[in-house]
Amino acid sequence: MRLAFALLAFSALIAAPLAAQQTTYTLDMLPPPGPLTPDPNVGPNPYTADAGFFKMPAGRKMGSTSAVAIDSKGHIWVAERCGANSCAGSMVNPIMEFDAQGNFIKDFGGGLTLFPHGFWIDAQDNVWLTDARIGTGATAGQGGQVFKFSPDGKVLLTLGTKGVAGTKGNSFTEPNAVITAKDGTIFVADGHTPYKGIARIVKFAPDGRYLGEFGTPGKERGQIEVPHALAFDSKGRLFIADRWNNRISIFTQDGKFIDAWPQFGRPSGIAIDKKDVLYSTDSESRRPVGYGYNPGWKRGIRIGSAKTGKIIAFIPDPEPEPDKGATSSAEGIAVDKDGVIYGAQVKERQVVRYTKAK
Repeated sequence: MRLAFALLAFSALIAAPLAAQQTTYTLDMLPPPGPLTPDPNVGPNPYTADAGFFKMPAGRKMGSTSAVAIDSKGHIWVAERCGANSCAGSMVNPIMEFDAQGNFIKDFGGGLTLFPHGFWIDAQDNVWLTDARIGTGATAGQGGQVFKFSPDGKVLLTLGTKGVAGTKGNSFTEPNAVITAKDGTIFVADGHTPYKGIARIVKFAPDGRYLGEFGTPGKERGQIEVPHALAFDSKGRLFIADRWNNRISIFTQDGKFIDAWPQFGRPSGIAIDKKDVLYSTDSESRRPVGYGYNPGWKRGIRIGSAKTGKIIAFIPDPEPEPDKGATSSAEGIAVDKDGVIYGAQVKERQVVRYTKAK
């Protein structure tokens, strides 16, 4: 009985959202909500959602996922959390490849990660994945790394020190996201829990050599807190899902602050297509004072211009009572060459396909 209770308690701990493990945030601790002028929750929604598009292998269910990406062939890749909300103790392969019709092709990566989180596919179709947790207790000595895989699953590069938290150089505390620039420079966003004093963008050469870092944690313009996702526009500007601050923050690749945009909501995931259309998914906005505080904002996917910041469409989250939970709808997001959107969902444990009416 005691053993069973301990296992249940451990499972509950590893399944809890990272930032939600601290349960009390007072108003003075929280960043200001985004402005409500103009109304951020209006806009056309020309999209149809399909939650049953992906055909999972027999006997397997999809776990929580914040990780979806698309390769040069139009194949959709998903990194899910081993049928649960953690891969701790599991040998299930979390990285899955599907064809453009949603048919399962293959999977790999079992036993390497605790908490698959950030996902990226580079110009050579290499697959990048961040493991956003450092293990403790039964999982001590695991987690906190960034992996580069070949399309067939071979590990080509590993960043970070396995199971060791760090705040400088080639080590991470909670690596949220990874992306590569056109010249192959690697950018990793580190820091998933607010008020730990860690919110930084770490740069590496294509071969994994540490090049430097930038980012100061905080609420002010030019600071970041919980840099949850990364995207580049056509000019090479780095867009950061500055989630705790209820905004997207924009920097040069050398770390110079450019601007901050609150109009895309509280962004968990962002993507920018080749036409500089910006897709931002808000999975956390809530009214109550506490985690996710962003009153007046509805969860959902906001679509607009990475050039002007203007919103052109809004796909609302269908969750009827978002204030009762820390997350709902898409966290991760990817868009194919035809403008089809894929939203990776943590609470619902699925990837939803959104197609636009023609």
